[in-house]
Amino acid sequence: YGNFIDDLRLYVRGGTGGMGYPRLGGEGGRGGDVWFVAREGTTLKNIRDRYPQKRFVAGTGDNSSVKALKGGKGKDCEVHVPLGISVLCDDGKQIGELNAAGERFLAARGGLGGSLATNFMPCKGQRRTVRLDLKLIADVGLVGFPNAGKSSLLSKISHAKPEIANYVFTTIQPELGKIMYADYKQIAVADLPGLIEGAHANKGMGHKFLKHVERTKQLLLVVDISGFQLSIKTQFRTAFETILLLTKELELYKEELLTKPALLAINKMDLPCAKDNLNELMKQLQNPEDFLHLLEEEMIPANKLAFKDVIPLSTYTGEGIEELKACIRKSIDEEAEQENEEYRKKKLLLLQTSE
Repeated sequence: YGNFIDDLRLYVRGGTGGMGYPRLGGEGGRGGDVWFVAREGTTLKNIRDRYPQKRFVAGTGDNSSVKALKGGKGKDCEVHVPLGISVLCDDGKQIGELNAAGERFLAARGGLGGSLATNFMPCKGQRRTVRLDLKLIADVGLVGFPNAGKSSLLSKISHAKPEIANYVFTTIQPELGKIMYADYKQIAVADLPGLIEGAHANKGMGHKFLKHVERTKQLLLVVDISGFQLSIKTQFRTAFETILLLTKELELYKEELLTKPALLAINKMDLPCAKDNLNELMKQLQNPEDFLHLLEEEMIPANKLAFKDVIPLSTYTGEGIEELKACIRKSIDEEAEQENEEYRKKKLLLLQTSE
């Protein structure tokens, strides 16, 4: 993954409470709390570099004294984390989520101060090891096998400048780009490391790739019209087989991913025979059942991925790029309108039931 980090373990400890004052019945202050606060522009790499010990301890509560019978609360410790963070216990159970800027999660509570109930002895704060798991939040996630041209496509439609080269695994870390429209609308697009067959079983980038697809609103499958072959040892796959394999990998990892709205970009239309290959592919997509007998049974997904649009393009010549941007915009706007309509219906139903 290079310098990109999407998983980090931290030790957090709430502050110890302050001492009580037995003679006058004074109560010590509560220990400070450790909070995770979502903030834009922060990365897990920033946290690791800034706090190499990866330990976060809140302040101790003030002791009770003659001057102040009720001790002051210890200083809270705030850790700024990126958006799209899941907070997990050491056993893998999810205990919190931070998706919007300003959202807060209490990671470790401070201990109570000494009082009559504790024989005026302070309590220690909560302590535990937690894991921060990042899933990129984007409007559109680019899905495709290595060398399908996802990085080139991202550089054409957005302001991102991913590394592009003529070898299989160019993308070794997720890239985020933004498509800018004339009316200042922005749509975030994530180019994610290339899938390979068996990714659902954590082969190659496996789960490290697939978990980032979960938070994207829509999928954009990018397929090489001339087909794909990972290496000499692996089988050559046609564009149609590639689409089925990608669908199968998404389905095996998490079936709900296939319910996301999806677009299909057919790349490398500048190559010879691309037009003939496209005609053949369109026939196969219109009646996939007629061609399933050509494939091994384990390659065939149980559910189909329904594409809202199929866009032939070439990142080399620029053909179809503007059309793709328009299709992405239309699809995102339709989805937002649908969500608003559902929200309005819910509100109306609530009003009717309350009356």
